[in-house]
Amino acid sequence: MRFGKAIITLGTVKPRVILIHDTSSKLEGKLISMRSELTLDLLQTEAKQFATAQSLVHESSLYGVTDGKAVGTHIEAKFVNHLFERYTFTRGNAAKGIDLPSINVDIKVTSVTQPQSSCPFRSARQKIFGLGYSLLVFVYEKTDDQKRKTSNLNMMHTVFVVAERTADFTTTRLLRETIQAQGNKEDLVALMFDRNLPLDDIEAEKIALELLEKPPVQGYLTISNALQWRLQYARVIQEAGQVEGLVRL
Repeated sequence: MRFGKAIITLGTVKPRVILIHDTSSKLEGKLISMRSELTLDLLQTEAKQFATAQSLVHESSLYGVTDGKAVGTHIEAKFVNHLFERYTFTRGNAAKGIDLPSINVDIKVTSVTQPQSSCPFRSARQKIFGLGYSLLVFVYEKTDDQKRKTSNLNMMHTVFVVAERTADFTTTRLLRETIQAQGNKEDLVALMFDRNLPLDDIEAEKIALELLEKPPVQGYLTISNALQWRLQYARVIQEAGQVEGLVRL
């Protein structure tokens, strides 16, 4: 138990001091209840404002840092903390695999010189049907000020990619073209193996039948096979604002 603010009441009688009892957990609960729930629209608004503000910041902690992962982790944490001061949402962890699981969004921060990042591998289906969650991508240009010993991250692009557009561009394009050309199950299976998708015969045939029922949505990521998927964003950056589901913020 701790004491909160003292309230002094004035009147014709002798002033009285009333001590209000409160606990840190209760206070934290009140603060959280005052926040609104984070939504996709609010996320995009905050991301745009954050990118503008971050572009004006000069930070000594990033001076001389060349590790893109370290820079990305710093900005992701800074943005998530910024959101948490204003909204309620579920924070991500290693088990959940994405940064904002309550709205099904992962945050990616990457350099404009090589806009790419990694993400957990779940199955080959992700290259065809999408990652299963949306992406918020911050693309920065880093400049170090040798006199001030500070670093500036100019946010060149901020793009929101809806989950349906997170499949591999070339794989989905070829599958869609094959289906439009009246390709059958065997054609689709052969194509999947030509693309070196990491799956077996049974899974390939199962996916082929699904595709004949419903062709895949055209994806816009470039996804390279690896122990972790390697995501490349050049096409996303280029097409943002021109294709539905690729939102330039």
